[in-house]
Amino acid sequence: MPIRLAVFDMAGTTVKDDNVVLNAFISSMEQFAFSVLPHEVNRVMGLHKPQAIRLLLQSRLPSGEITNELVEKIHQSFEEQLLRFYKDDSSVREISGASQVFRKLHEREVKVALNTGFSREIKDALIRRLGWDKGLIDFSIASDEVEAGRPHPFMIKELMKKTGVINPSEVAKIGDTPVDLEEGETAQCGLVIGVTSGAYEAADLSKYYHDCIVSDVLEA
Repeated sequence: MPIRLAVFDMAGTTVKDDNVVLNAFISSMEQFAFSVLPHEVNRVMGLHKPQAIRLLLQSRLPSGEITNELVEKIHQSFEEQLLRFYKDDSSVREISGASQVFRKLHEREVKVALNTGFSREIKDALIRRLGWDKGLIDFSIASDEVEAGRPHPFMIKELMKKTGVINPSEVAKIGDTPVDLEEGETAQCGLVIGVTSGAYEAADLSKYYHDCIVSDVLEA
């Protein structure tokens, strides 16, 4: 069955990351006296960000001390850092060829959508900064706009509603983290593609459900 909707992750998949998200996690945790290592942050990449922060705290605090207030304060610091970067830093750019891929999909009458573990505010700021709001993508959704983020299928299901795609076998999911691939699996997407342009190598992604693993979106 032909693909009618392609759902791409953002940071690490269509947006060049250069460890910006990882460093924002580490810095925001350090502001509250929690030291985290890069490999710990990589394990929670792709998740709804408050959920990721809560998971990082679980190995550092008793469960009763992980309050919503603490999670929100750390998340606010994380958001502020990323918003400043995505709005102002001159190094913000797409993964090479992402816009080209979006145009080619449109030529084939495939709808293009973005989904992300970022908040809606960060998602929208980044889309505007890259100029993708000028006809390059059809829809986008953030994990704080649905009842639960990845690996749950809710973001993809909502994008299917917006595009009128009923059969998940007509959906392709493309992402750079294990939870991207798990999201594609739980949503029963017809095509699930891992890319190694982000936080994970092919050997790591190959342990999870996938149809293929490629170096970047140009090969997808």
